[in-house]
Amino acid sequence: MTSGQEFSLPLRVYIEDTDAGGIVYYVNYLKFMERARTEFMRAMGYGKDYIFNNDLMFVVRNVAVEYRAPAKLDDELIATAEITELGGASMTFAQRVLRGDEVLAGGDIRIACVDSTSVKPRRIPRDMVARLSGAE
Repeated sequence: MTSGQEFSLPLRVYIEDTDAGGIVYYVNYLKFMERARTEFMRAMGYGKDYIFNNDLMFVVRNVAVEYRAPAKLDDELIATAEITELGGASMTFAQRVLRGDEVLAGGDIRIACVDSTSVKPRRIPRDMVARLSGAE
């Protein structure tokens, strides 16, 4: 199951995002993608209050990212997030970081749902699966 909705988050590159060469340090693309996933979930009605009140945590299980071109200081970027796979206890997001139409980085990030106390895998709540899959 997939949501079929691509979420977009505008970003700007600040000095703290760059390395000594003035380009975005590679790990910061993962931070941009994390922000897009977080804001996507918030827009779907699953902000931190919902997550914490339901004793959930979503943790990164796997990351595969391809870096294509560098972003630089003061660039205006867009980070996207789209669910491409939604399982019982995990979901996979296709994500991109763009400057205009140019894809700077893109990849797939698999997120696992875990119990906040035991940190063991647990099923994603039914209401969340329904909304994220577009069934609601």
